[in-house]
Amino acid sequence: MNVLQLLPSLNVGGVEKSTIEMTRYLEANGHKSIVVSKGGKLVRDLTACGARHYELPIGRKDPSAIYSCYKKLKIIIENEKIDVVHARSRVPAIAGYFAARSTGRTFITTAHGHYKAHLISYVMGWGKIVIVASEMMARHMKDTFGVPPGKLAIVPRGVDLEKFSYIPRSDRSGKPLRIGMICRYTPLKGHLDFLKALSYVYRKIPNIEAVMMGDLASANPEYIKKLEMTINRLQLDKIVKISDSDRDTADVLGGLDIFVSANSQQEAFGRTVIEAQARGVPVVATRVGGVAENIEDGVTGLLSDPEDAQDIAEKMLRIARDRELAFRISTDARKKVEERFSLNKVLEMELNVYREAIASKSILVFKISSLGDIILSVPSLRALKEKYPDHKLKLLVDVKFRGVLAGCPYIDEIISCDLNGRDRGRGFLRLAGRLRSEDFDISVDLQNNKKSHLLAFLGFIPDKYGFANGKWSALINRKALPPKKAIDPISHQHCVLKLAGINRMEKRLELWPSEEGLAWVDRFFKDNWLQPGQKTVAFSLAASARWKSKNWGIQPMLELADLLARRKGIRVVLIGASGEDRLALDFMRMSTAKPMNAVGRTALPELIGLIKKCDALVTGDSAPMHIASAVGTPFVGLFGPTDPARHVVPSDLSRIFAKKARCSPCYRPVCSKHMRCMVNIRPKDVFEALIELIELKNGASARGRGSAEAH
Repeated sequence: MNVLQLLPSLNVGGVEKSTIEMTRYLEANGHKSIVVSKGGKLVRDLTACGARHYELPIGRKDPSAIYSCYKKLKIIIENEKIDVVHARSRVPAIAGYFAARSTGRTFITTAHGHYKAHLISYVMGWGKIVIVASEMMARHMKDTFGVPPGKLAIVPRGVDLEKFSYIPRSDRSGKPLRIGMICRYTPLKGHLDFLKALSYVYRKIPNIEAVMMGDLASANPEYIKKLEMTINRLQLDKIVKISDSDRDTADVLGGLDIFVSANSQQEAFGRTVIEAQARGVPVVATRVGGVAENIEDGVTGLLSDPEDAQDIAEKMLRIARDRELAFRISTDARKKVEERFSLNKVLEMELNVYREAIASKSILVFKISSLGDIILSVPSLRALKEKYPDHKLKLLVDVKFRGVLAGCPYIDEIISCDLNGRDRGRGFLRLAGRLRSEDFDISVDLQNNKKSHLLAFLGFIPDKYGFANGKWSALINRKALPPKKAIDPISHQHCVLKLAGINRMEKRLELWPSEEGLAWVDRFFKDNWLQPGQKTVAFSLAASARWKSKNWGIQPMLELADLLARRKGIRVVLIGASGEDRLALDFMRMSTAKPMNAVGRTALPELIGLIKKCDALVTGDSAPMHIASAVGTPFVGLFGPTDPARHVVPSDLSRIFAKKARCSPCYRPVCSKHMRCMVNIRPKDVFEALIELIELKNGASARGRGSAEAH
């Protein structure tokens, strides 16, 4: 594979070391490594590995520089045929992220530092996989930046065990006690605490030498001056040396008796700590972040409280005075480094992250509402999963309908939203950020409205499929033209899915009734004195509060219920939302057919179970029709203001009544005239259709049982 690594510069530091090490490993194992930075003293080491370096001001924070780097990175990605873009720092990650997304490449990050919750830091959580070096950093990225746990990969820093070979500590009687710190010259590293602790140790053990090593070129001169003043004030000028990073770290560690890490703030990992342990140097470290994870206090090192110079000094004195403790700590620490932090083992872990990131693809399907439309999305979900079985498939749906597709085997995760509540205004931007953090490769928009198109755009999804319908569809980049003639809803969705390479779609609807919902139905039937073997037909009395024009009316429903009870002994079950209570009570009062009233008593699981257990359903153009189709219950659909050709999935177990009027289909929620399209549907015709469907279903069931018995 071809890997592009991004970092601000190639001078001395943990990020730079990690880049060089990964480059050597990639080139040695037949891969190609490209690095972009503003340059530095380690470029020579990089090119010596066989890698290519591009010099760009990729660490500059001004927008014009970031945009310029973004454009140049796109060219580099294309020319070098890059597979993975790996950002190791925040500012380079901004240009790298957009360059990778716009070219369809895999983008990952390594969070090297314990970043504050600054806007620019959030980009480090945008990788398809976010590499962290410790459990502490994993928690930090999850809690502070909202990175989903499934995107985090813990890959510790590694040590070259040959270069940092173990040196047994010999008897140092009469020789100076050598103590050292190797880290960046910055206040959070605790140099001042180290010097104070050293002053205390010096009073107890006069024969000591100390070194502080780091990159002087990148250090703040005022901070170096403060260190020098502190050394003079504490009268340590004869024993302490401030050193540049021009000496080899392994050589410096090889000459130490104690290594100190005095960080005052959270540390992501602490590379030099494990390098010192590999070299056999006993370590005293402050109890912060990833450093504390890598040291078992009293076993592989000694931990002290941060910003407590007295405690640090006492731990150094323990090691200096107890040769047996020092030996035991150094040998146990070396064993742990060999087991957990071998450089080749760690680099192979990182290479596997690259492989996983390339292989891991994800699809987001937008189907936010409504109930019936979500049920109608199942064939599309099934087709997508069959076409892309290795992709993670996630569905964005309104929180009210989160349970509709519970148990659906085609969905890996349901993401709920509330665009009329918590996800309005700033909440909308937070939702877009959540989608962006998921790093989706493809979105399939079955909602196709302004909000869904905007969410796909703000989610930075490379391939956004949907209809060119004028509803901000300029924000999506894979567009199908809406069909000019009326087609069924599954065929309508297929117009979009064809763009994603899906040539055939099975139109069968599915739902997965819950055991709890089915058990509720059994109790409901028992409480309403339903006789064993007695048939039931569900009546959906109203389509919705908004669509009055879809309702058949209470009078023809009463007449149909009477026909079913009188001629066939079939009992009617009234279903509907709580807002239809008054209509249901009127029906119960006026009917002589002893109907069962479930209006307002069913949540989604109970409604699905009830429709499944009924022998048939009578409904207008509403969600119960699609539920019936999905659970295999025969249904009669009553249409007037809407066109059944656009809203019904064809089925052998359905009959559609659509009495045409001159004005239909009008798609008006309220009829301003005579409702002739609905009034002209006769109860007798619906009755005959229901009996035919029930007999057809019973015949099919009997044939199925006979076939099973024959086998």
